[in-house]
Amino acid sequence: MPKPARIPDVLAAVDLGSNSFHMVVGRHSHGQITIVDRLREMVRLAAGLDEHGRLSKEATDRALAALARFGQRLRDMRAESVRVVGTNTLRKARRKGAFLERARETLGHPIEIISGIEEARLIYAGVTQTMPLEPGRRLVVDIGGGSTECIIGDGYEPRILESLYMGCVALSAEHFPDGRIAAKRIERAIVACEVELEPIQVPFRGVGWEHAVGSSGSVRAVAEAIRELDPAATEITREGLTELTQHLIKAGNVRSAGIASITEERWPVFTGGLAILTAVFNALGIESMRVADGALREGLLYDMVGRLTDEDARVRSVRSMSERFHVDTEQSARVEATVVDFLRQVETAWSLTDPLAEASLRWAAHLHEIGFDISHSSHHKHAAYLLEHADLPGFPREEQRLLACLVGCQRRKVALDRAEELMPPWDGKALFLIVLVRLAVLLHRGRSRVALPPIRLAAKGQSLELRLPRGWLGEHALTRADLVQEVEFLKSVRFRLRVY
Repeated sequence: MPKPARIPDVLAAVDLGSNSFHMVVGRHSHGQITIVDRLREMVRLAAGLDEHGRLSKEATDRALAALARFGQRLRDMRAESVRVVGTNTLRKARRKGAFLERARETLGHPIEIISGIEEARLIYAGVTQTMPLEPGRRLVVDIGGGSTECIIGDGYEPRILESLYMGCVALSAEHFPDGRIAAKRIERAIVACEVELEPIQVPFRGVGWEHAVGSSGSVRAVAEAIRELDPAATEITREGLTELTQHLIKAGNVRSAGIASITEERWPVFTGGLAILTAVFNALGIESMRVADGALREGLLYDMVGRLTDEDARVRSVRSMSERFHVDTEQSARVEATVVDFLRQVETAWSLTDPLAEASLRWAAHLHEIGFDISHSSHHKHAAYLLEHADLPGFPREEQRLLACLVGCQRRKVALDRAEELMPPWDGKALFLIVLVRLAVLLHRGRSRVALPPIRLAAKGQSLELRLPRGWLGEHALTRADLVQEVEFLKSVRFRLRVY
């Protein structure tokens, strides 16, 4: 793997949540991150998602306006210093490519759509890195606008992670559309949440925990409201939730409740968040819960530090996948060395200097044979399916899809439809990476431990010259036959390969 890069002094993380957009800027020093700036915009993106999964113009306008303000702060920051992630609503949204491209232009940085499990992992990291370590397991609950994440972990390591399709925006819209609060409405909302929680009750209670912690704006808002009603309250308790709920029912709506800590912008989604938290207490048998300062965005900051050292979660995921599917590590190392050598020779001509290009090629080399554990026939297709659909901690969805694309296109017919579905710039550059992977795999098909001779590549546009030492192909008839066939495979996707 490449040598660890120097960690930038200033890092920024942007969380495009279903309810709010958040940005945090932190200064890194001696392994710790000190938050120096925070920005938050209530966008309620989930409220702009229609029944067909399309984002409304009003929602996208609100989102882009918020991102424009964030972009002013990020304008002078380098790419490796910033991560931007989208969560549940952007996971669900259809035909979002145009919006993501406009958002990237507005922010000046690409947007990663992360899975619910990856969101849970990052939330746990944000909570544990901003709270003192203590003995015993910790349960972390994060209530967002479109999803709720529940995690149990030991120290800094999560043991069990879940992401549930219930959030304060959607639940409030469904059960409290006009803002009116009544006992029966609250009860129906809580029961609906308990149904969502039912599948995780047994496994979570089976693992158990000693400390319960809540993160996110919804949990914090509930805690502040409880404290306003009872100044002696230091944690969220069952009694506190009940008292707050009865107070809201008596008032009839959040506006009339007279709780100053509940801001006007949170009125429309507060009751949904309260119902979810009550259901979590009921389903998991929680008695009390503290509130954490850290959440997803702080987790992103610490994950960035990990990526720039030897603690990149993606590297751990690749290693784990390799071990799980009994990969021949000697063979994968041979393919890795060759594909990286090829990249060095063409990266300027093909504009493949983005660090993700090299990382993706290395990961593809390590995992290109995981499909053998399922079937030797079409093993590359099985491998691609596993990589696209597995939970790979550390990987945003787009990086996971790129990796699946490289592995799925390693041999036989080049299925460029996979590449065309990627987000820019990888929709245009994936073919070049695919060619490098295919050639590296092809040249090591014999699994020989004898090193390859010096091979020279010259790239220009959608063409590549491959030069081998004089006479080598004559001594390796099978490789020569494979390369002749490869010329035809690539010709079908309008790529010209010439072998000398």
